[in-house]
Amino acid sequence: MNQLESLKKNTLISIDSADIKFINKYNPQDATTNPSLILQVIYLKKYSNIFFDALLYANKKGGNLNNKLSNASDKILVNIGVEILKKIPGYISTEIDARLSFNTDLSVLKALKLIKMYKEEGIHRERILIKLAATWEGIKAAEILEKKGIKCNLTLLFSFAQAVACAESNVFLISPFVGRIYDWFNKNNLLKNYSENLDPGVVAVKKIFKYYKKYDYKTIIMGASFRNLKQILSLSGCDRLTISPFFLNLLSLSSGYVKRNLFCNNIKKEKNTNKKLSESEFRWKHNKDIMAVEKLSEGILQFGKDQIQLEKILLKNI
Repeated sequence: MNQLESLKKNTLISIDSADIKFINKYNPQDATTNPSLILQVIYLKKYSNIFFDALLYANKKGGNLNNKLSNASDKILVNIGVEILKKIPGYISTEIDARLSFNTDLSVLKALKLIKMYKEEGIHRERILIKLAATWEGIKAAEILEKKGIKCNLTLLFSFAQAVACAESNVFLISPFVGRIYDWFNKNNLLKNYSENLDPGVVAVKKIFKYYKKYDYKTIIMGASFRNLKQILSLSGCDRLTISPFFLNLLSLSSGYVKRNLFCNNIKKEKNTNKKLSESEFRWKHNKDIMAVEKLSEGILQFGKDQIQLEKILLKNI
């Protein structure tokens, strides 16, 4: 048995890729996409039909240039999602435009539009996770969407305050970014005597895991963004992990048993008497974590740039 097969016995595996080639190879339960991953695949010849179908869709819908760009980029997300869903049994995570990360109403409208577009392709909302940045506005958008029966994946999650607010809003799933947390501490020379058990990203996920299980929150924890195999193996037993093809390959080439490190049964459940976070409390607690503030801002800006790059490519062809 290789390590990937062993890991799958304790944790559901999602692939961090939009490339069908890797999805076929590693047989994940779920798949996650984002603007950066979409940019990586739209140049592939096998996706050319998806690209041109999106352009036809946008021209058919009409409207001004901004409307066409929006419709074309949304259609690309949906088309890729549809293709991936043919290969996996679980969920596809489709990301909302990062430029809407601070607008609850527009995030909800964009999510409803994507769900409608999936429905037009015969895909039920039960198989879609709408990805939103875990800003206060994004969390509130997810809260609204969850009440409408639309499951959400709250991404770019770095602070404990973000995790608490997501659970209190009954968000379906969160994606703590293990590797990006590690990156910040490493960049700031704060990783003396490093070990996987002291890895700040791993520690952050374990803290969230213990809190959620202690108070019986139903929100799923899906560790994301890894920098080494030890981070992944240290989180064996986490609800889900979304892993890049690079690390899936390393796991598949490594033989041996993967020990489970996270357990629900040994966490004593308690009644939660904590008061629900208000907006001001959330912002105060989140902003006390400088790492989380910097990485959330950086992530939103990067995904926003990638979205703009996608639109520039579409603009040349509309």
